[in-house]
Amino acid sequence: MRSDAGWDLDAVRADFPALQEGLAHFDGPGGTQVPSAVADAVVETMRSAVSNRHGPFASSRRAERLVEQARAAVADLVGGDPAGVILGQSMTANTYVLAGALARTWRPGDEVVLSRLDHDADVRPWVQAAARAGASVRWAEVDIATTELPVEQYDELVTERTRLVAVTAASNATGTRPDVRAIADRAHAVGAVVHVDGVHATPHLPTDMCKLGADLYATSAYKWYGPHLGCTVGDPELLETLRPDKLLPSSDAVPDRFEHGTAAFAAHAGVAAAVDWIASHGAGATRRERLRSAMTALARHESVVFDRLLDGLAARDDVSLIGAPARRTPTVAFSVAGRSPLQVSADLGNQGICVWSGNYYAAELFGALGLDGAVRAGVVCYTTVAEVDRLLAAL
Repeated sequence: MRSDAGWDLDAVRADFPALQEGLAHFDGPGGTQVPSAVADAVVETMRSAVSNRHGPFASSRRAERLVEQARAAVADLVGGDPAGVILGQSMTANTYVLAGALARTWRPGDEVVLSRLDHDADVRPWVQAAARAGASVRWAEVDIATTELPVEQYDELVTERTRLVAVTAASNATGTRPDVRAIADRAHAVGAVVHVDGVHATPHLPTDMCKLGADLYATSAYKWYGPHLGCTVGDPELLETLRPDKLLPSSDAVPDRFEHGTAAFAAHAGVAAAVDWIASHGAGATRRERLRSAMTALARHESVVFDRLLDGLAARDDVSLIGAPARRTPTVAFSVAGRSPLQVSADLGNQGICVWSGNYYAAELFGALGLDGAVRAGVVCYTTVAEVDRLLAAL
């Protein structure tokens, strides 16, 4: 089945062995399934001779190649520099490391600007680091009706004392896509560092961190069909100025100094394989070009499927949609009259339909909305219109 968007859905779905179990996966915002190429790359690495890095022998050189290939792949995916790609346990872990390093440069009276729209992984590390440094936190608020993040408020939020602005490229709860570039321009005008949480945005559209104005861009491989590994891409010149806590004998080179412990080499192989799998669905002379082509086609496919889902939910009198952003990823949060989000999620789960309930770590957003949580459904590369109809019928 080739969609009108040019996305070969049958071929894509055939690459995912997990889909043969028959579940309808609308849980993609929390993590996607894995294509065979990624699983094969992980298994092949675990069956091969791989030693720790920096050794003068073949199995150690293989480890070096795995790390280099993963860094290059992530850089191609987001438009960054491989020399600035940090590969860690998770996006949360990476952000804590960077927050600790950046906070060493902050002084009492300095300010960080955060957003109520963000996942807590782009909130709490900065809040805690600011408290230790004696810096203050200023908050960008969401529009309660739309869950959009008005840019104009940053004119007052960003001051000469602003040292960091952290903002999401897309809400993992409602899909809201704020105007990151406009926010970054305000931050850069006063010399502040811009950290962009791209975890939810990266799987759904072509990404160019430089055009977004991100000095640091975070993403998670398991949201774009890879293994559980966090990636933060920074400007190498910025990273050179930061001194994170680290073990004395470990490398002080950038980006190694930000990566604690022995690398998960099999996961690194999976990261490169996931990027290559995405690129295989695009056209172009370079992997970067193929990725942009593939992600453009993927975004069109997801838009068609998501419109069916959003229209179907909006047509129901017993469903209340959370937010109405003008720009969004294919993700929606909603509630069903007379039933808790957990009940809805459990009942759909009993029918083989996977959706999340709760606040999905978007604690500040749900606090601003005055809600304990909601049901969340998301569309990804392998979601079909038939699955949407199955969800709507089950509701």
